[in-house]
Amino acid sequence: MLVRLMYASRASGAIDQDTLAAILKKSKAHNPTVGVTGALMLCPASGVFLQVLEGGRAAVNTLYNRIVADTRHRDVVLLSYEEIDERRFAVWSMGQVNMQRLNPALLLKYSETATLDPYAVSAKASMALFDELVATASIVGQG
Repeated sequence: MLVRLMYASRASGAIDQDTLAAILKKSKAHNPTVGVTGALMLCPASGVFLQVLEGGRAAVNTLYNRIVADTRHRDVVLLSYEEIDERRFAVWSMGQVNMQRLNPALLLKYSETATLDPYAVSAKASMALFDELVATASIVGQG
């Protein structure tokens, strides 16, 4: 059974490009072996993560529990968890939102300000934002 999980968290400390690259590299190496796909967004200014994970229930649950226990995160909030018929992020073992291509107007479409704040919007709005990012090729790191 496939599930989709979306969560938000805050970085416990500064996350530089090297740390983010290491997280993505590990995800891209590990996720295909357990059948997990998804996408990750990190707002460097606020240190807010927004991530979607898709895959088998056991694999997604195990990965999410590891994320919750990871000391690089705090304020981890489960935004959405649902059974799905098909994946939205099937081509990404872990895609990354290219924040350089993120149009602030797109953030305003779904929230009160042009700042990524998944804590202040509905899970439905956050997923719609991810859908638009896919449609506008703002997610990079295929495979």
